[in-house]
Amino acid sequence: MDVLEEIGKRAKEASLRLGTLTTEVKNRALEEMADALLARQEDILSANRLDLEAGKESGMSSALLDRLALDPKRVEEMARGLREVAALPDPVGELVAGWRLPNGLEIQKVRVPLGVVGIIYEARPNVIVDAAGLCVKSGNAVILRGSSSAANSNRVLTEVIAAAGERAGLPSGSIQLVPLTDRESAKRLMRMREYLDVLIPRGGEGLIRTVVEESTVPVIETGVGNCHTYVDASADLEMALEIVINAKCQRPGVCNAMETLLVHEAVAGEFLPRAAEELRARGVTLRGCPRTREILPGTEEATEEDWYREYLDLILAVKVVPGLEEAIGHINRYGSKHSEAIITRDYQSARRFVSMVDSADVYVNASTRFTDGGQFGLGAEIGISTQKLHARGPMSLRELTSTKFIIWGEGQVRV
Repeated sequence: MDVLEEIGKRAKEASLRLGTLTTEVKNRALEEMADALLARQEDILSANRLDLEAGKESGMSSALLDRLALDPKRVEEMARGLREVAALPDPVGELVAGWRLPNGLEIQKVRVPLGVVGIIYEARPNVIVDAAGLCVKSGNAVILRGSSSAANSNRVLTEVIAAAGERAGLPSGSIQLVPLTDRESAKRLMRMREYLDVLIPRGGEGLIRTVVEESTVPVIETGVGNCHTYVDASADLEMALEIVINAKCQRPGVCNAMETLLVHEAVAGEFLPRAAEELRARGVTLRGCPRTREILPGTEEATEEDWYREYLDLILAVKVVPGLEEAIGHINRYGSKHSEAIITRDYQSARRFVSMVDSADVYVNASTRFTDGGQFGLGAEIGISTQKLHARGPMSLRELTSTKFIIWGEGQVRV
């Protein structure tokens, strides 16, 4: 039996036991995992420094290096995230609905774990801790497959939390890392239907497309964020400026950062010069439509490809639009169905925007940077689902469960 087969078998066996664990055992495991992260912080950071050095030598972009980097604050955040998940209600066993039939049968619809969750991800070692914590609390075993760029960080983090979880009572095999980072191992994981119940890719568009096209395991698409902010004719421009700067610059290398700015033509002449000054002062390169370039001389030309791009960098596409309908049309054509925002004082415009924009998360007068399980009060999240089945938006505990029907009878037979 090879390494992937062994990992899959152990995960399947562990999942059968995980689904029956009490909330107390699962919460104790999460607390132990959090304690272990802090206790082994120096080991974790030493491993991460090796990955960062290799990333710099290979020419990794500053945005990707930021995703890869760990520091004491981020380790503390991971530990805090585990404790927050422990404090959340346990979804397993929750009665979703129940009723009694005229023949006396009692029907119950209850939440149950998915089983074995596979995660394929790129360059973000914190994914290990977020995914493991959510899977443990929701009663799922997890198989993690990271990229070579974070190999050292991934290995140490998995060792730390898996050992801590087992000390607290989790079955062996609950949290596992695929030690291989070649493409063939990823493709094999995508076809392990006998062991995996669902596969969740977290990374760039190329990774997600590959998993969706090649996997025989059911896939939940997450992550690609070509997010838009539309500044309406009635917008409070001071508010709009603050939101735009936050959405683009607060952390440009993440999926909920703004990648395209749309501005109503009635306010473009006033708003764009102010926004451009602030954005450029923060290192942002602008790529604009013809009207944008008239207002902002020296701006790079935006190509058709730019409207589709998730830059994950200090680059922003800018377009002046005639009105609300054109903004909605642009978003629905080019967006990735992740997070979109309108800045407006017009209630009817806001209502039309939120009803017509086809995305998982739609904002009125707020930054797209809030699309996050923790920011939504859900605790950690395993990703932002941009599809409509089986979940949409930040995926937390309930989104990592399914349901089953339990039927109680007293000897009834069908006639």
